[in-house]
Amino acid sequence: MYSPPTESADRKRMVEAFTGSLMALDATVEGPDVWGWYGRTLSARVDSPEHGRCWLRLVSASQDKATGKIWEGNRKAAELFDGRVTKPALYDAVEEIKDGHVYLSELSQYVDESICSPSPVLSPDAGVFPDQWWGSLRADLDYVAKASTDRVAVRQEWADRSVPRFLNMPAPQITEWETAHGDLHPANLTAGTPYLLDWEGFGRAPVGYDPAMLLVYSLLAPGFAQRVRETFPILGTEPGRVAQIIVITELMQSASRGDYPELVPALQALAADFA
Repeated sequence: MYSPPTESADRKRMVEAFTGSLMALDATVEGPDVWGWYGRTLSARVDSPEHGRCWLRLVSASQDKATGKIWEGNRKAAELFDGRVTKPALYDAVEEIKDGHVYLSELSQYVDESICSPSPVLSPDAGVFPDQWWGSLRADLDYVAKASTDRVAVRQEWADRSVPRFLNMPAPQITEWETAHGDLHPANLTAGTPYLLDWEGFGRAPVGYDPAMLLVYSLLAPGFAQRVRETFPILGTEPGRVAQIIVITELMQSASRGDYPELVPALQALAADFA
């Protein structure tokens, strides 16, 4: 789980904006506050007279940055995938501009299942889910991969700059593309069905990108990682190799900012296999 913003003023304005969202969407709080990455989001379980138990998520950005892929991702994903893949349905969304910040509030279906992991990085003692879980996940990702979108999750230009910098190897050329969830790690999957959560980053990516991301975040749990490889044989092909190099680079870039240091040795070891 993540923590509130470090600055008390940021925490105060987020809480005030969340209270305003409750009024705008005619909802009442039922559960505890849940803060997102670096306090960028604030969520809670709420009750809606129209939809019953829901999940309310507030995201904040400065007024000059409240545009583009991340900002509109969940709404675009709802248009393409609600009722077609196993994801929470988006019921409503409202925006508010106040004091140089934009606040986006999204009211979604509440999923009464625990997530696979409180952190994107799966712990070494994680269990392996039954066959039905893996079959559902693969079917959903197959559907997503075939969806048509102009959104972009990964760019060749980024790979050309970043792979040599973080892995000390030439960047692979991405020749095969598909649509990806874009942030497929254990904290964005539920342990029961599974539901796929948090669609704000979906878009075009290298073939095998979603399985590669799930694999790389699971490297500390060998049994789970092996099941990822078995479920997604694309990882054993050349496109799968390219996807893994891209994801390793992304996580090494995050690690350079202080994120998930415990994963770095495993990332380096996997990258060495592709050198």
